[in-house]
Amino acid sequence: MSVDVVVPQLGESVTEGILARWLKQPGEKVERDEPIAELETDKVAVEVPAPEAGVLEETLVAEGETVKVGAVIARIGEGRGAAAGPAKSAADKLHPPKGDQTAVKEASHADASAEELVDIVVPQAGESVTEATLASWLKQAGEAVAEGETVAELETDKAAMELPAPVSGVLREVLAEEGATVHPGDVIGRIAKGATASMTAAPASSVSPASPAAPERAEAEAAAMEPVPAEAGPPLSPAVRRIIEQYHLDPNSIPATGKDGRLTKEDVLRAIDSGLARLKPDWVSRTPVAPAPPAAEAAPREERVPMSRLRKRIAERLKQAQNTAAMLTTFNDVDMSAVIAERRKYRDLFEKKHGIRLGFMSFFVKAAVMALKEVPAVNARIDGDDIVYQNFYDIGVAVAAPQGLVVPVVRGADKLSFADTEKTIAELARKARDGKLTLDDLQGGTFTITNGGIFGSLFSTPILNPPQSAILGMHRIEERPVAQDGQIVIRPMMYLALTYDHRLIDGREAVTFLKRIKEAIEDPSRLLLDL
Repeated sequence: MSVDVVVPQLGESVTEGILARWLKQPGEKVERDEPIAELETDKVAVEVPAPEAGVLEETLVAEGETVKVGAVIARIGEGRGAAAGPAKSAADKLHPPKGDQTAVKEASHADASAEELVDIVVPQAGESVTEATLASWLKQAGEAVAEGETVAELETDKAAMELPAPVSGVLREVLAEEGATVHPGDVIGRIAKGATASMTAAPASSVSPASPAAPERAEAEAAAMEPVPAEAGPPLSPAVRRIIEQYHLDPNSIPATGKDGRLTKEDVLRAIDSGLARLKPDWVSRTPVAPAPPAAEAAPREERVPMSRLRKRIAERLKQAQNTAAMLTTFNDVDMSAVIAERRKYRDLFEKKHGIRLGFMSFFVKAAVMALKEVPAVNARIDGDDIVYQNFYDIGVAVAAPQGLVVPVVRGADKLSFADTEKTIAELARKARDGKLTLDDLQGGTFTITNGGIFGSLFSTPILNPPQSAILGMHRIEERPVAQDGQIVIRPMMYLALTYDHRLIDGREAVTFLKRIKEAIEDPSRLLLDL
């Protein structure tokens, strides 16, 4: 007797979805409630569980097809499953063996038959994330790894994350190459549990790197025969190494402040900002300081590199905002004298008591919350034909991370003190720089603040962060002559820009909101007295 696998309810307003992929194939055994397929809607990705234990007899819908809620997409029977052996793993489906590779693999594993191989599996990265890019392997086949040590880095359309080793041992197999698209549940490598690097020779990786083009192969082989100098000084962490390699820096030129003389990521970023960092000697030799003679080979006019998954997602969201919202921007300027005076007066006492510096952003977060309470449409969003008024204040703060612009969220900003706000923003900024932001850090904001002034921007029109309806842009502080009480005086002024969705927010509400921000910043006592 067969049991139907039916498309479940996908939400009150969702009537159909796309069958993204099958997690099980006909003939494979399944357990009750085990995910056998993934569906994608315009809102979320959901897993379809097996209603009963048994064998997947047949699939009735191909991957990529649109299915309606309640449709039968497969049937499960009481058979004993395929007799040809265990079901293929997700990694086998991702990188199937070709030709005689099976025999080669069996031979390569003959000596390691007694080893316990533990899979390295791509974890769930959030409810709406169905795939990621394998950005880099931090360990190579044959190298020893410790449990919890980072062996690979993944990039999703929202954040970058590190993949730790599930056990200690030796990385025996690499099943997915850098740049490959992987899905939650895919096996991308295997670790020989308890093994040491000296026990056996490292087997060849299951994934061969792309071979160089014919004209380049000889050069690559010759370069591979040259001795590689050992890295001087303490070993570099993956995050530090990534920046060093990205900018072709000489790590020995950067002052180290970490434990045992190790370089920290902050050391490298500080050295880049201050100009202390120097290029690697071999890289300097490639960059002539004088014009190259006519006979020398000219540098390439273009360099084409693939967009990262995060950059592509940023592009999609920005274009979505342009295509969907009726965006309009209104402007004002604000005299920063009072806030600057308050910071100067209480800076040392604040830092001594709370362990963090008092910045401008906490003033603007507090001012935004006060203005949002007065003009609730700015804190609302459009959902279909409905307006959703949000009575909570989760403020997104745009941060420039190495992978691109991200907007982590300060939760419950209306309930935080100035010190808690500064600490939260500092922690989120640190996680963004280190690639440690989680999906929870990035989702659910109701309003966003972005500060282009830290890069020197005088004036801009920020773009919406969907599904939010407004975003506040801060800019650089610049002394300008202004008229006050009939006198021309010099004041530290900042331009403010509010971009908003005109479908929901009227001009009067936008101007009122921006005016309340201005009033609060020019008279910070309003923030304390809630005026």
